Amino acid sequence: MLAPVLLQPAAAQGTVKAKHGDWQVRCETPPGAQKEMCALIQSIVADDRPNIGLVVIVLKTADGKNRLLRVIAPLGVLLPSGLGLKVDAVDIGHAGFVRCQPSGCIAEVVMDDKLLDQFRTGKTAVFIISQTPEEGVGIPLALAGFKEAFDDLP
Repeated sequence: MLAPVLLQPAAAQGTVKAKHGDWQVRCETPPGAQKEMCALIQSIVADDRPNIGLVVIVLKTADGKNRLLRVIAPLGVLLPSGLGLKVDAVDIGHAGFVRCQPSGCIAEVVMDDKLLDQFRTGKTAVFIISQTPEEGVGIPLALAGFKEAFDDLP
């Protein structure tokens, strides 16, 4: 749907326009696009499992009407469990995975005003993925700098 930089995090394509806390504002002009597309990106790794990492991407849709939270989880994640999210220990819910590709499996949700405000004012988000039905892995994400980074998005 959007620029390859947003779907191929390992390549870290695009240009870093700004950095706020652990968030990067990355931009590129996709082939055939009229204007540059930008997104907030943060890569995180589980504290106790360095081989399990996520790429968290926040972007505005090309028409500017919606904000998306896209998370790329490693291959091998248990798909039916979806992706769990807590912000400052408050359970936000689960999102299903929409597709898998060589770089990982993608969960995506439209960020409503409530979720956006939780990211703007929160301290830590924890994304939960499962590798087996019995075991969830929580991966913390620092929200410091999110407000400033999001305000930087064109």
